[in-house]
Amino acid sequence: MLTIVNGEWVKPTFFIAFVMSHPLVPQIIKFATPIAKSLGLELVGAVFHTNQHPPILRLDIRHPHQDTGLDDCERMSNAIGEQLDAANIIPEPYLLEISSPGISKFLDNDRDFIAFKGFNVAVNTSEPYKGKNYWIGQLVSRDQTAVYINQKGRQASIPRSLINTVELQEGR
Repeated sequence: MLTIVNGEWVKPTFFIAFVMSHPLVPQIIKFATPIAKSLGLELVGAVFHTNQHPPILRLDIRHPHQDTGLDDCERMSNAIGEQLDAANIIPEPYLLEISSPGISKFLDNDRDFIAFKGFNVAVNTSEPYKGKNYWIGQLVSRDQTAVYINQKGRQASIPRSLINTVELQEGR
C-alpha cells in the first residue's frame, strides 16, 4: 500500500479493526469523486478514523489503466487537500492520507487477467463442470467464452458463464 500523509511519504502500519462508517463519508465521497475523475483516477474507498488524534481521512484511489503509483497519490493529495479544507466539510483539524488499495485477490477485468498470467489461481464455479466446482492451476488466459488454466501440463478451459470467482493463490 502506498500512503501520503500531509504531503509526506510514510511507511503504513497495518492492523485489522472494525470500522464503522462516519456520517461525513458519503459527503466526502461525493466531493472527492469528481476531483479523482478529473485526474484520470477512480476513488474506490474512503474511511474517516475519528478514534485517532488528530482524526485521519484516508481516500483510496486507483488508476484504471495502469498500476497506481506514488505520483497518482501525490497528484490526488495536491488536488484535493486545499479544496477539501476550503469546503469545510470536516470542521476540525485532520490528517489526509491518499492510498492505493493494493492488489485484490480476485481477478475481474481484462487487465487483471493479463497482469497475472502465469500466477496460481483458484477458479470457483456456480455448478459442477466436468464434476468439479473448484479448479486450481496457473492462469493461461481468458477470452469471451472461457478461462484457461494449466494443471500440471494439461490445459483446462472453464466456461465463463459458470465462473463465480477467479482468485489469486499464494506463490507463483
